[in-house]
Amino acid sequence: MRIGPLHDEATQEQTTPTALQVLRRLDSRPRGLTEAQAEERLARCGENTLPSRRPVPWASRFLYSLRDPFTVVLLCLGLVSALVASWCTAGVIMVLVVVSCLLRSSGEHRADRSMMAMCGLVAATATVLRRGGEDVAPTAREIPVDQLVPGDVVHLSPGDLVPADLQLLRASGLSLYQAALTGESAPVTKYPVDVPGPAEGGIFEQPHLCFQGSSVASGSGTAVVVATGARTRWAGGDKARGRSLPSAFDRDVHGIAWILIRFMLLTPPLVLMANAALRDRGLETLPFAVAVAVSLTPEMLPVIVTTCLARGASLLARTHGVIVKRLPALHDLGAVDVLCLDKTGTLTQDRPVVHRALDAEGHDAPEVLRWAAVNAWWTLQLADLPAPDALDEAILDGADADDAERYEGVAAVPFDPVRRLATAVLRVPGRLGTHTLVVKGAVETVLERCVLEDGERERLLTLAADQAEDGLRVLALATATRPARIRDYTPADEHRLTFQGFVTLRDALVPTAADTLKNLNARGITVKVLTGDHPGTAARACRDLGIPLGDGDVLDAGCIDGLTDSELAGRARRTTVFARCTPEHKARITAALRADGHTTGFLGDGVNDLPALHTADVGICPRDAADVARENADVVLADKDLTAIDHAIAAGRCSSGNIATYLRITLSSNLGNVIAMLGAGLLLPFLPMLPAQVLVQNLCFDAAQLAYAYDRPAPGALLRPTALRPRDFLRYITGFGVLNAIADLATFALLALALHGPGTGDDEALFHSSWFTENLLTQSLVMLLLRPGRRTAPGPVGWAAAGLAAVGLLLPLSPIGPLLGMTPLPGLYYLLLASVLALYAAGLALARRGYERL
Repeated sequence: MRIGPLHDEATQEQTTPTALQVLRRLDSRPRGLTEAQAEERLARCGENTLPSRRPVPWASRFLYSLRDPFTVVLLCLGLVSALVASWCTAGVIMVLVVVSCLLRSSGEHRADRSMMAMCGLVAATATVLRRGGEDVAPTAREIPVDQLVPGDVVHLSPGDLVPADLQLLRASGLSLYQAALTGESAPVTKYPVDVPGPAEGGIFEQPHLCFQGSSVASGSGTAVVVATGARTRWAGGDKARGRSLPSAFDRDVHGIAWILIRFMLLTPPLVLMANAALRDRGLETLPFAVAVAVSLTPEMLPVIVTTCLARGASLLARTHGVIVKRLPALHDLGAVDVLCLDKTGTLTQDRPVVHRALDAEGHDAPEVLRWAAVNAWWTLQLADLPAPDALDEAILDGADADDAERYEGVAAVPFDPVRRLATAVLRVPGRLGTHTLVVKGAVETVLERCVLEDGERERLLTLAADQAEDGLRVLALATATRPARIRDYTPADEHRLTFQGFVTLRDALVPTAADTLKNLNARGITVKVLTGDHPGTAARACRDLGIPLGDGDVLDAGCIDGLTDSELAGRARRTTVFARCTPEHKARITAALRADGHTTGFLGDGVNDLPALHTADVGICPRDAADVARENADVVLADKDLTAIDHAIAAGRCSSGNIATYLRITLSSNLGNVIAMLGAGLLLPFLPMLPAQVLVQNLCFDAAQLAYAYDRPAPGALLRPTALRPRDFLRYITGFGVLNAIADLATFALLALALHGPGTGDDEALFHSSWFTENLLTQSLVMLLLRPGRRTAPGPVGWAAAGLAAVGLLLPLSPIGPLLGMTPLPGLYYLLLASVLALYAAGLALARRGYERL
């Protein structure tokens, strides 16, 4: 027996093996493997799991975290310090690197285990034939995809993901989507090969081969597994695949990170050149320059990001059953400002309800609904139907249940799709010797059988068309009285009818949809409806839910085929409902919204939604979606309910809001310290702070920042998308950074004037100690005063700020102080510092108020 990717061998030999030949090579049968054979092969070949989805060991994660851009820059700065024999600076930098990598790798390891456990709740399964023994008949059962082995015989149905690389044994109208493998969106026909022959075309063009990563568009089939896990074509090309466009997370966090790295790399040479030119200092200032560059670095950014997103994803799974399969997708949810979704199952239920009953003049007519209910009830009773269809069920729900029981059913001519009518024959109380025919069905068909005056039919057709154009389904009702008889009634009796009226039906609305749409609108999210339904049907549902629609807000998707991408982006900006959408239309509209600068989410549940799920920043699907949709989605909901999306977006904004707050506060404070240190370094005859003091101060501040991962954002932070736009972000940190630098330099002026200025070694130590304390106290104030919203309870951030302030006040007094070159401070200093901090707090409050008005 040979187990391996037989399609490779087939391609190399330029021949196509038949299904029988493949079964022989795999030592399998059309009836499938025995349980013993499957267990032996699973032990030998391993689970059917892609290498990238297997758990990553903690040690590997630690090594991988060293590749973070900030960590690489820190390692380079530490190496430079070591080369110039600044061992203290190099040692503190290494502590920063190790602590950051330990926290990050541990957090990611826990998050990875939690995500794998949660994703197991929606893990795909495959229908496989297995036998208990050689002479036992096979049974079809569902098993997890990772338990498949070469030689297994599996069934494929519409919506299934192809669970491994397969060769077809039988197929009926089978076609697959292979876009994930080839980029082609059109489905590809597949069928088994009965006669060996030369292989034509590329490997993905072979009609008898189905590859992992594709999905069933239509039809069904039975196939044998020829390759699993790392041996599949999907695993071989997995590294080359990815999202065609960067996600919101990539654009926001990574974009800002690289801007900061450029500043960091420029800082050391600028410090060296400025000190050489103005103070005639040489390489002795290099450790200080390195420490200043490190102080600009948000070393805890990877840790904060991972912790915030992992906690948010875990909380969503526990409280709302929402599973975030890709951690950065939670940040993207917080940044979503456009949500694209289908109508059915999301805004409306997959069932109709009665809207109105109308007479021939278009006025309300309860009698017409009564006749419709009688027809539905007795057709169900007398035609031996297993259950009413959706329209009859809606009519029965909308009418008085006692109406039908007042009549005696005689016969029924059930509905059929050719004549599009259903007839019930009744005995009406008080009408002896007659039978009443109640006919219900399509408007055109009923009117053809009615006796009407000239022009009346056209008028009634126009009335029905107006109702249909308004998004309603329309049924016509007619009756006729015939002499009672014993002979069976047939469709031939459905003539010379008297028209009674119309019954109009609409889609039943999801009870929570209207309120959730209001909540989404209050959160600054625009909803776009992308549906395959008629424009009027979609517009009716939107109006019933309170979505305002004006001229041009509803567009037939067929109109966009002739539009360029830029023209489509303009139309998508103004349009609320896109009707009669194909899968390609949905994907193109989603891509146009992204290209227009929006962060888009797409909610879908079918195979036809796959292109749009892949195109959106965040692909969302319910847990009962098709396997292929669930596998490709970033977020899986417990139900197809907008309420769950609202909760997920709120959780995303909580997590990304904490990340944004951390970045704003940390970087504005760090930037202010850097500006103050550079300025003081040029004015003073000595370094304003020793390199080790700078790094210890930075380490203390970074440790306090971890509290942001556990903070609860203010309610106002949930009312708008939390996108980090670099231009706005840099304006924020520049403004508050300059304010911080002014406070630092004011402290320097007080030290120079009130404490008689520096001039001796003791004065240098006094200056270093005082500035160290002042920096940590101002950073504590920044943590409290720049946190969004008004807080009454201290929370994690409040306690962390208090701890940071305590370190700043007590460290110079502790035995560690002299080791870092610090000395106890005089009482006068604390009085002067209190005045500086009071002015700084007032300035922060005013600046924040001005910033919030922008």
